[in-house]
Amino acid sequence: MPQALKTVGLPKKRERLEARLTVDQKRLIARAANLRGTSVTDFVVVSAQQVANETIKDFEMLRLRDEAREVFVNAILNPPAPNQAVRTAAARYKENLGR
Repeated sequence: MPQALKTVGLPKKRERLEARLTVDQKRLIARAANLRGTSVTDFVVVSAQQVANETIKDFEMLRLRDEAREVFVNAILNPPAPNQAVRTAAARYKENLGR
């Protein structure tokens, strides 16, 4: 496959990330990359990206859950008075039930 076709539509990699590792860490990562049939660099980048996405997702879901829980509890403890639309819907519902 010509080189031009491989990179069409792919973002250019312009940033670098460096890390110091122990010999054992490097061997472990190299072995895992080899088992996956990829380079150490690709293995590290893909693995870090997956963990980053999961971390962000977990944090945002937890935060939303906390916010949603607060809104829910507040609504239960301090329910708003029904507005005109709710009163109209309730009246229409009662009429449809024949009450």
